Amino acid sequence: MLWIIFALMSAAAVVAVLWPLTRKPRGPGQEGSDVFVYQDQLTEIARDRGAGLIGESEAEAARIEVSRRLLAAADAQPALPPRQPLWHRRVAAVTALIVLLLLPVAVYVALGSPSIPGQPAFARTTASPDHQSMEGLIGQVEEHLAKNPNDGAGWQVIAPVYMRLGRYNDAVMALRKSLALNGESAMRDSDLGEALAAAANGVVTDEAKKLFVRAVALDAKDSKARYFLGLADEQDGNREAAAEKWRALLKDGPSNAPWVGFVREALARVTGQLVPPAQPGPTADQVAAGAEMPAAQREQMVRGMVTKLADHLHADGNDVDGWLRLVRAYVVLGDQQKAKGAVADARRALDQHPEQVKRIDDLAKTLGLQG
Repeated sequence: MLWIIFALMSAAAVVAVLWPLTRKPRGPGQEGSDVFVYQDQLTEIARDRGAGLIGESEAEAARIEVSRRLLAAADAQPALPPRQPLWHRRVAAVTALIVLLLLPVAVYVALGSPSIPGQPAFARTTASPDHQSMEGLIGQVEEHLAKNPNDGAGWQVIAPVYMRLGRYNDAVMALRKSLALNGESAMRDSDLGEALAAAANGVVTDEAKKLFVRAVALDAKDSKARYFLGLADEQDGNREAAAEKWRALLKDGPSNAPWVGFVREALARVTGQLVPPAQPGPTADQVAAGAEMPAAQREQMVRGMVTKLADHLHADGNDVDGWLRLVRAYVVLGDQQKAKGAVADARRALDQHPEQVKRIDDLAKTLGLQG
């Protein structure tokens, strides 16, 4: 549509320029001048004399008077500009076409970016920051901080960016400034400790360990500080202390936390035993207690466990076995709509794993949940 508009605008500009060049110049008689009138009178006098309407003497006197007026009018009329030759007009037309059509194209090719594909304005304004120049964004923040070195929020913002880029020494510098300007907190202590450990090739230095201890003193649930304190114990050769800290961390933390995986791996590393992921569901004591409950209470307990399983799967949808259990549980409870909803949710969560989606589809077909 944009190119159509440009084409119409170009055509209108060409017509506006070439239209005057296509018109023929008007002759002197086309302007209604006195010369034209007197020439008509001379012609009329000759016609009347030939028809015998006036005599010879009267015709001669009239010719003399009109001729006198004709000469006076001709002398008073301004001289007409000479008519341009036809080839001059053609050269002007060709020049106008070149200027109007080819010159803008040449300028765009020289100064524009014709090789870059078009993009809607909405897509440009809502583009992900990952698609922008990271170096340019960092440069802007660094320039701002160079002019405003006491901007604690700015140092806090740029520090994790340095960490992701592997610029650990810069991250340490930024976090020190953030800690000094913004004040102490468990998060800032543990972040600085992490940066110090990263700058030391993964070794928890004495300074970093002190920061982690301080972070836990401020917030006993700080998972990052607790993990690194366990890592410090492992590096000091105290594997049992490390395992104890990491077991407590897994016990206290949510089962779907993003750090659970590598904490389990670390625990397996120091104990030599694989640590299976926690599965939401009833414990043995809960099962025994459920057998003695009245039917209504037992059903309420089961629904509570099913709800817990559903919450777990919506937080971490990669557990195909969990989805299968959830679908079966809804069917057992007689809730077909929730069972179909769980099938749809499982398909979306596992869409990158076709073989797992097939297991969900097979179960749905077996339980009559298709359609």
